[in-house]
Amino acid sequence: MRRNPLADRPVHVIGIGLHRYQRMSSTTYVELGLTAVREALADAGIAWGRVEAAYTGSALLGMAVSRLMLSRLGTTGIPMQQVENASASGSTAVAMAALEVASGRSDVVLALGIDKPEDWRVAPRKAGIPSLAGDAVVPFTSFALMANRYMQASGATVEQLAKVAVKNHANGARNPYAQRQQVRTLDEVLEDPISGCLTRLQCCPVGEGAAAVIVASADAVEELGLDPRRCPRILSSVSASQGFYEPGADTDAALTADTTRAALDQAGITPEDIDVLEVHDAFSIEELLYVEAMGLCGPGEAAGLLEAGAFDIGGTCAVSPSGGLLAMGHPLGPTGTGQIAEIARQLRGEAGDRQQPGAGHGVAHMVGIGAVCVVHVLAAQGA
Repeated sequence: MRRNPLADRPVHVIGIGLHRYQRMSSTTYVELGLTAVREALADAGIAWGRVEAAYTGSALLGMAVSRLMLSRLGTTGIPMQQVENASASGSTAVAMAALEVASGRSDVVLALGIDKPEDWRVAPRKAGIPSLAGDAVVPFTSFALMANRYMQASGATVEQLAKVAVKNHANGARNPYAQRQQVRTLDEVLEDPISGCLTRLQCCPVGEGAAAVIVASADAVEELGLDPRRCPRILSSVSASQGFYEPGADTDAALTADTTRAALDQAGITPEDIDVLEVHDAFSIEELLYVEAMGLCGPGEAAGLLEAGAFDIGGTCAVSPSGGLLAMGHPLGPTGTGQIAEIARQLRGEAGDRQQPGAGHGVAHMVGIGAVCVVHVLAAQGA
């Protein structure tokens, strides 16, 4: 098992902030980012001058994003680094910020996720290694095929699959930062087919937004006079990329299983200890695949548990109480950072009418093109 670098020098989330995820607009990325950072600073009750380093996660903005934006808060001369890791860019920014604190190099570090995904010319198209499928299989078709295979193997129904989106849209309707804030009925979710059994409301919207997380050492929490109950600890942070799997295996699910197992082992908890889970549900089928891969239930059991309310707020484990990618939205760079913000809010007990009662442990999970996977485990004070 890999050593946990966060074990010796605890890392805490002390501030969170977001700019609402939204459709593409004329809002500049600078305005998006500064809104989130200022909210995180206010949430932590600290000034910009106390931040010692910054990591900006962005998938598609291009180079030189950070200083142009963050210098508006004051030219303090701190080191700034930009992180790109596809959909897991924001998650990776948090991972790097946490590692910076755990290493002792800094005590207070900003992780910011931001994007305005206007240009989708991703690296695989420039790699000189053509895909056998070419452009014939787009993401929603690929996941529709996964959904069909899952339903055939598990006996799950089209309606049960759609209920993932019903749940997450209901959660998003209670989240002021979500791009989609409307409760949807099962009939509405089943309208507007896109590919196979997947419909428009079972596919995530890709817009723009920002999410900021400030992490700090235990020494800084004490020095700044912060309330420890509002500073959940990051118990573990594990990143991995695709390995070799058996023919026919679902790569993202297998990668999720491996990464989550390592993260839980390092945190010293089991799947049964997870109270809140933010999962990469760009398509409704992903939630079912990933909760099984993460060990919350056995193969083929997720659809039945979902229908029984096990993954609702107030259930055994609240899955995507933010609304998930399906309702919160998926602006790429901010998505993983926003997950950490939601988990922190839940562990503080500050999530309002989407609060999971007694939340003690939370997990944030993101996958990205590559394939890559990042999993964070957080704990409330005293958990």
